[in-house]
Amino acid sequence: MQSPPRATQNDAAGVPTPTDKTSREEAPAMGECKGVEYVGVDVDEVAPLGVDNFKKVSVLPLVFLIFYEVSGGAFGTEDAVRAAGPLLALLGFLIFPFIWSIPEALITAEMGTMFPENGGYVVWVSSALGPYWGFQLGWMKWFSGVIDNALYPILFLDYLSPTVPALSGGLPRIAVVLALIVVLTYMNYRGLTIVGWAAVLLGLFSILPFAIMGIISIPKLKPSRWLVVEKDVNWRLYLTTLFWNLNYWDSISTIAGEVENPKKTLPMALFCALILVVRSYFFPLLIGTGALPLDRKAWSDGYFSHVAKMIGGVWLSWWIAGAAAASSLGMFIAEMSSDSFQLLGMAERGMLPSVFAKRSRYGTPLIGIMLSASGVLLLSWMSFQETIAAENFLYCFGMILEFIAFVRLRIKYPAAPRPYKIPLGTIGSILMCIPPTILICIMVALSSRKVVVVSLIAVIIGLLLQPCLKCAERKKWLKFSVSSNLPDLNGENNENVVPLVD
Repeated sequence: MQSPPRATQNDAAGVPTPTDKTSREEAPAMGECKGVEYVGVDVDEVAPLGVDNFKKVSVLPLVFLIFYEVSGGAFGTEDAVRAAGPLLALLGFLIFPFIWSIPEALITAEMGTMFPENGGYVVWVSSALGPYWGFQLGWMKWFSGVIDNALYPILFLDYLSPTVPALSGGLPRIAVVLALIVVLTYMNYRGLTIVGWAAVLLGLFSILPFAIMGIISIPKLKPSRWLVVEKDVNWRLYLTTLFWNLNYWDSISTIAGEVENPKKTLPMALFCALILVVRSYFFPLLIGTGALPLDRKAWSDGYFSHVAKMIGGVWLSWWIAGAAAASSLGMFIAEMSSDSFQLLGMAERGMLPSVFAKRSRYGTPLIGIMLSASGVLLLSWMSFQETIAAENFLYCFGMILEFIAFVRLRIKYPAAPRPYKIPLGTIGSILMCIPPTILICIMVALSSRKVVVVSLIAVIIGLLLQPCLKCAERKKWLKFSVSSNLPDLNGENNENVVPLVD
């Protein structure tokens, strides 16, 4: 861990020195940031005060945090086979990453290293489109993340209930859900490095049984089974399943301030995680559809446990069921980390009240964790398919803002320093965003009326919430402040600021 930089280095970057009377300064206006004049600070030289006291996340834990933000393994892919049959399911998990996952991961690598701080995509959009739209993105992404996280305790029990029937309903099920939320929330409270290494262990436990199943299944594989094409394709279920299993690459950007040397670590981790995610989807589907005769209706959540039983026996079936449950836990802790640190990052930029920037003694966002856990408790009553559809709808709105911000910054500030830059020019960057944008339009068009209504209500809440918070700031009902340890987005608070762009 490096020692704090000298005062002259901080002054030159427009960042107050550790000798200032306070480590935070009052914001002239909530989330104020005009343009993209982000200060050119090397994150390895200037680190926020206090944050250096906590251990940073290294490459391996970051890879598995991304893995669980996006995937968690093959569990949840079964509906693609039920919706469209083996061939389209396999092709979907090979082609879809080129349409969606790779562009999103590349944008996250470029923008995450350009703005290496907690808050991630909120800061990108604020820099390109202003704080109002940055706040709207933050609200939609946080809310969709909490909806997503409400699924995982339920999935955990669904995977275990065939083995433990008492967990299928009633008071025992409710009690276990509550206990899980409390225990996993406490793990997030204890520190991001704990969460990262827990994700590594859970990931290895979840991936290993599929590797063993693949070896055992080789004599039983029949390639002709992979070529089956179904006529009655459920396109809504098929695309929703693909989208849900291959999005959220940008979520890791909200903990960029907690990453060790993010300008190098983040792109490397995204690349490794992309390979890991695609392999963890494709090969289990290849095994399950190739080793057993097709029973399309049976392909639903938990079917891989049956596949394992037919291929390797009861012991492998139990391992797969346990791996599925462990995967749900990994996705929960990873999602809660990104959601809570996003709120901390927004508070450090003056978009939320200062209380959200409060860290526990372990360096974790105390209020953000509590609020995210409360949201999970409130939303855990929703059905699985409704939850996925509502989360996808909100996520689509947020991604549109991210694409616009990415393109706007490329056009308006092409020479701005980017530690990692996608090897495409302005036109290439725009063309890269077109296929995922078309996909977003398709996903929105396929949404049911109920999902659209619920999602639009959530959007309207965000549109009204930001002006209400600004009113509370003006009347001094709530305290807002911008962290003095962060680079200045507009370069107006210090005469010696060296902006990212001219």
